[in-house]
Formats: sequence, C-alpha cells, structure tokens
Amino acid sequence: MKRQKILVHISLVALFATLIAAGTFIIIPLGPVPFVLQNMFAMLSGLLMGPFLGGGAVLLYLMAGAIGAPVFAGASGSFAHFLSPSGGYLYGYFLSAVVAGFIAGTPRLEAKISLWRTIIAGALGLFVVYIPGIVQLKIILQCTYLEAFTYGFFPFLIGDAVKCTTAIVIAPRLRRIVAGRL
Repeated sequence: MKRQKILVHISLVALFATLIAAGTFIIIPLGPVPFVLQNMFAMLSGLLMGPFLGGGAVLLYLMAGAIGAPVFAGASGSFAHFLSPSGGYLYGYFLSAVVAGFIAGTPRLEAKISLWRTIIAGALGLFVVYIPGIVQLKIILQCTYLEAFTYGFFPFLIGDAVKCTTAIVIAPRLRRIVAGRL
C-alpha cells in the first residue's frame, strides 16, 4: 500500500508540473513580463495538493526549464531565464504553491475547506508571485519600484483576478478528487 501511495504522489507531482508547463503555450506579450497561465497552475498545485507536493510540482517544472526544456514563457527554457527581468516570477511560482498549500492545507477526504480559506489561499498564493518578480524586475531593468510595478504588476491585475477566481471556483471539487488519491 505504501508503494502505491508513493507512485500516486509522484504521478500527481508530474501531472501538475506538466500542467504548469502547458500554461506556457497561452501567452500574451505585455512588455518585459508576458501574460501566462503558469502562475495559476502553480498556485492551484498548492491549493490541491498541499505545500509539499504542490511545491514539489513547481520545483520539477523549474528544474525542467533550467536544463533547457521549453516550459517557460514563449516555449523556451534555460537557466538564463532565472536571471532575466521576468526570472523573479519563476521563483514566485514556488512561493505561490507553498503559500497556497500551507493556507489551504493538505486535502483530506473527511475535511472540507471553507470558501473563505480557499479565497485567502488563492489570493495570497497568486499575490506572492509578484514579490520576487517585482524585486528582480527592478534590479535587472535598473528602474524605480513604481516603474517595476507599472511593467510587472498593474497590467496583470485583471487577468490574475480572473485566474484566481477560476482556481477558487474549481479547487474545492478538485481537492476532493485529489484527497481520494492521497
């Protein structure tokens, strides 16, 4: 039984790493930081699997991109992306999964997550992507924080609100499915 559980965990981590990578194929260029779905899938991995498996999915995705798999925005990959103006957002994906996962908790069949807890986990999970993203954007572009927010935060608020709302709506049902497998 223990071996089967480990295989399920590995499969779920790989599945969510793949979903995060698939988010790269939906891209809208908006300047130095493109609009993508990867941040929603990273946050959703934490919401659905908890901080450890969700964070593991993001780490697997980041490692794949670092070694050259075309999983980053624009279907590209290399370690150089971590040093680019938008590289801080990649670190933020990991924070997103961990924060959303800690707030939502690991899913259990007998425990139902409240709507408010899901909203807080989703909103904070998506928001923390911006912390390292804005800081790195400011450093690399050598601009002010106001300019960094103008390039890397304000243009994405409406889209990220839609992504967050979508994740919050689907998370409770998907958590029950995942909880049945964990």
